[in-house]
Amino acid sequence: MKLRLLVLFLLPLSPLSLRAQLGLYGGFTVQNVGTPWANGNVFYGGTLGAYLAGKRLSIVNVGGDLRGSFSRDSGDTLNTGAIGPRIGFNLHVIPLHPYAEATVGLANLHFRGGSNNDTRFEYQILGGLDITVLPRIDWRIVEYSYGGFSVPNGDDFHPKTFTTGIVLRLPRVFPMP
Repeated sequence: MKLRLLVLFLLPLSPLSLRAQLGLYGGFTVQNVGTPWANGNVFYGGTLGAYLAGKRLSIVNVGGDLRGSFSRDSGDTLNTGAIGPRIGFNLHVIPLHPYAEATVGLANLHFRGGSNNDTRFEYQILGGLDITVLPRIDWRIVEYSYGGFSVPNGDDFHPKTFTTGIVLRLPRVFPMP
C-alpha cells in the first residue's frame, strides 16, 4: 500500500510529467445507475481526478487520467476509481477544450436492502467539454460517461453519468518542444 502511495506521489515529478500539463479537477456528479430492476435510481455525488496531457500533436493532446467518483442516494452508494488514456483538443482560436477518454478500474455498488455489495471490474467511455474562464482555470461545462460492470448474482449495471465542475491547469515545469 505504501509503495502505491509513493508511486502516485512521485508520478507527477517524473521527467515525462514535468513536460506535461497537469490538470486537477472536481465536480458535481449525477448518475443513473442503470439497475436492471429499477432504471430510475439516480445517485448524486462528486468526481475528483487528475489528468496529464503529455504529447502535443498540433491541436491534439494525448495523455492519461486518474479519477474517482463517489455518489449516493438514500443510503445506497456507488463508488468508482479508474485510470485510462485521454485525448484532448485545444482549438487555439476559441477557449473550448473537448476531450474523450476510455478508462478501466473498480466499482463498488451497495444497495441497503440487497445483497449487492461487491467490488468489480468496471469500464467507462467518457467525453466532455471544458471552457477556459481564467488563464489557469476551466469550467467543465459537461462531461458524459457510459460505463459497465457486473455483480456476482449476474446483474449487469450500465451507469450513465453527467458531471459539471472546475479544472485547475497547473503550469508546466519545463516547456514542451
